[in-house]
Amino acid sequence: MSEQVKNFIDKLSLGQAAEAGEAFKDALRDKVGDALENKRKELASVLFQAQPHSDAKPEILSPAPRTEPVTNETQGQ
Repeated sequence: MSEQVKNFIDKLSLGQAAEAGEAFKDALRDKVGDALENKRKELASVLFQAQPHSDAKPEILSPAPRTEPVTNETQGQ
């Protein structure tokens, strides 16, 4: 049992209704906050998982053998 819940029960048993109401709000706020934080972590782990890349990397071909530049002298032959 959390400290806020114990505080709520103590205030309620002492007949301090206003203080018990505040203690109840504190306990509820903590419980809801914890639940939201856990859900946020759960969703974040699902949404931001590393996904395999959909496209394969292109294969790199070896360069073509070197060719001589074409010039007017070699064109006529």
